[in-house]
Amino acid sequence: MRKRTGKLYSVFSGLITQYIEYKNNIGCKTTVMECLLKRFDKFANDRNEKVLGISKDLADAWCCKFPGESEDNRYYRIIILRGFSSFLQTIGYDSYIPILPKHQSNFVPYIYTPDEMERIFKECDRINAYHHVINSARFSIPCLIRLLYGTGIRIGEAIKLKHCDIDFKNECLLLRECKNGKDRYVPLSPSLALICRDYVTKKQKFGLSINPENYFFVKCNDTSISSKTISNIFNHILERAAIVRNENRKGPRLHDLRHTFCVNSFVQLCESGKDIHNVMLILMTYMGHQSIAATNKYVRIVETMFPEIVRQVDMTHNHIFPNMDEMTD
Repeated sequence: MRKRTGKLYSVFSGLITQYIEYKNNIGCKTTVMECLLKRFDKFANDRNEKVLGISKDLADAWCCKFPGESEDNRYYRIIILRGFSSFLQTIGYDSYIPILPKHQSNFVPYIYTPDEMERIFKECDRINAYHHVINSARFSIPCLIRLLYGTGIRIGEAIKLKHCDIDFKNECLLLRECKNGKDRYVPLSPSLALICRDYVTKKQKFGLSINPENYFFVKCNDTSISSKTISNIFNHILERAAIVRNENRKGPRLHDLRHTFCVNSFVQLCESGKDIHNVMLILMTYMGHQSIAATNKYVRIVETMFPEIVRQVDMTHNHIFPNMDEMTD
């Protein structure tokens, strides 16, 4: 168990540790899982559970909605418990697996318009890296935000990039240990590759390292940047660009640059004449989604924003794309 999980106290503590180690060994990302299982450990300990194996009574109590909790969070808690209980069954314990409730997410990502992106880029370029503030991350912002918008990669993937992961000759990035636990290559457009080259030149000018094993995006003191820091700076940029939060959405957020890339790419590929089913497979592979279900939601977003494109889909393929209201986020 990694340190951030903290101590576990319930009768399940050793089995939780064993389960997390198992999931790590098969390449799963376990950050959220660890946090939720730590909560479950406290929950079971507070109930003074003594028997190994999850009873129906314990599962039903855990599956109830907690005060102030969203349906999404409740749904994820139940998913985690189902996985843990299934593991207990596998290793020989009598353990109840709760039924997963029907879940309908009302989440709609924020899609930035070309005008909004132009304003965002202008505000990025106005940010000055004050070198007397040695831990300032603003130095990297103009290139980093353009990279997120131009490739659709996740912020966690971007801040892990090292200089050796940027292949300027072939104009591509190597993303290591992505969300699905696998590496993948992402192409760079010529203009984005040029922006990255200029950023490297700027780093050299200010005496920052471009050693192959050093992080590509750094603070002014040449140390790594956290995703939280970038999110905070980006929120400030949105304010300066007069892009306000929509009351009916969670956005705009930094992660919505990825959603915007997906929608724009979907539209561009369809307009180029490619079959819409092939478009889905291309995007699924490119974005690093583990299944086409994660990519399907963009069809309905495009249908809302660009109805003329989806009308061109052969109705015989219509069953491929489920109604977005019926899908989880």
